[in-house]
Amino acid sequence: MKDIQSQTDKRNIPINKVGVRDIEYPIILDDPEQGKQNSIAKVDMCVDLPHHYRGTHMSRFVEILHHYHKENIVDSLEDLLQEMKEKLNAETAYIQLNFPYFIQKKAPKTGYKSLLSYQCKFNAMLDDNFKLILSVKVPVVLLCPCSKEISKKNAHNQRAYVEVEVRYKELVWIEELVAMVEKSASQEIYTLLKRPDEKYITESSYENPKFVEDVVREVAQKLKKHENIVDFRIQANSNESIHNHIAYAMVRSENFERNL
Repeated sequence: MKDIQSQTDKRNIPINKVGVRDIEYPIILDDPEQGKQNSIAKVDMCVDLPHHYRGTHMSRFVEILHHYHKENIVDSLEDLLQEMKEKLNAETAYIQLNFPYFIQKKAPKTGYKSLLSYQCKFNAMLDDNFKLILSVKVPVVLLCPCSKEISKKNAHNQRAYVEVEVRYKELVWIEELVAMVEKSASQEIYTLLKRPDEKYITESSYENPKFVEDVVREVAQKLKKHENIVDFRIQANSNESIHNHIAYAMVRSENFERNL
């Protein structure tokens, strides 16, 4: 059949990225507790397109993805991107996987177990070199130090989200990044809490007030000490409870450049 996509285009304009986005697909991930964890990812796959091609072959992206989803996809990302380059005649290939990752947590006083989901992302590209960034978004509790200082009886607190993005040399577990963030906040978030747990979280967060600025600095300190982390970026967004805005702070390592 006639290949329309491979027709010559005479407009002389190369396309930086072309492909498919928001493919929902099952994936398998390593889990230090269970061995493996199944999840559902939203996948973006793109390549560059030279100026002389009219279009790319969209079906090939899904065809390639299907080859890898039944194994640990993270360990295969470089091979997957190389196959994209070869089958789509590209110089550069990109993939992004957004997925929930579940960690079992125990309530701080009663010990009741439940699962909490963390939104994670792998962002990879392959040109002459392979580049990979792991991103983890962690919900936490922040209690305002200023509010505590000026109030006699209480202080306002809110849920905040801290996103950590890292480049690494050797494996860094999602659990490690989550722990770094949660230990830098006023308190953790849990799915299941009983009254003794709620009492503990309320009182302990009051004794541990944090600004968004405190959180990103403390996480940065921990990341700098990790032997396998090369570069990082930390962003904190606090959904303020008594203000009509979001408080924001960001710290990145000197060589972190987002080029994916």
